[in-house]
Amino acid sequence: MLNRESHRRRAVIVLNLALIAFGGLWFAGSGASAAPPRPPKDLRLYIFDCGTIHARSAEGFSLKNEEVASTEMSVPCYLIVHPKGTLMWDAGLTPDQAIGKPTKTGAIQQGTPLVPQLAAVGYAPGDITYLGLSHFHGDHVSNANLFTKPTWLVRKIERDHMFSGETVPRTNAADYKLLKDSKTILIDKDEYDVFGDGKVVIKSTPGHTPGHQALFLKFKKTGPVVLSGDLYHHPEERTLNRLPINEFNKDQTAASRAELEVFMKKNGAQLWIQHDIVGYEKLKKAPAFYE
Repeated sequence: MLNRESHRRRAVIVLNLALIAFGGLWFAGSGASAAPPRPPKDLRLYIFDCGTIHARSAEGFSLKNEEVASTEMSVPCYLIVHPKGTLMWDAGLTPDQAIGKPTKTGAIQQGTPLVPQLAAVGYAPGDITYLGLSHFHGDHVSNANLFTKPTWLVRKIERDHMFSGETVPRTNAADYKLLKDSKTILIDKDEYDVFGDGKVVIKSTPGHTPGHQALFLKFKKTGPVVLSGDLYHHPEERTLNRLPINEFNKDQTAASRAELEVFMKKNGAQLWIQHDIVGYEKLKKAPAFYE
């Protein structure tokens, strides 16, 4: 009996110490963790749950509700870990500090905090080498202010639009305002090879926003994958050839889609549509990973 009780107490102590350590990483905010993991031998991808858009209609995407598997949309964030560094791709639907707090209408902000999910795989925002955003709409940049230490990879036309002072639907400029003074690389190529070995490539796909971009990943085991950003929202847009109604430039979106299809065929890549909640639910989530 005493032996069992001793083991139980030890387990409780270990659990409490783990929670304290976890809390330290959580409140560290954008700071670096004490010791991020050693770089892997090959490319690795962690997928985080950064919220769900509970949409009731697909009409904004030129689709009828009965034509889509679900009107709801997933909002993932991704951590790409390369032997030469790390890339955070997209930053979520709701700022971590706002989750659980009331809005102006009194509703409680919903979402899943990003920082503790990063901490669970050994990283803090300050450990990240690069920040990449598919585009600047609110459901992709809400935690961008946490990533001021990483180098921001962005196209000049997108950055100019972000800080133009214009009011843009689906966007809260306060969510990314701190990026204005971040170390920044302005991408001027159609394809930007992040680590120089062809395994992590940011590809220009304008139309949804002026400098919208997708991400190509070349895994050893999983094979090549493209993360869509908002080039598509529902897979039915692709199969039925439908364009969203409120694109920044519909002609550009159509051209970007056609070009990306050629690119994916050439590279044998599969497309992961970031907002496709049905496809998203089938993917492994952190702390599991793809490689």
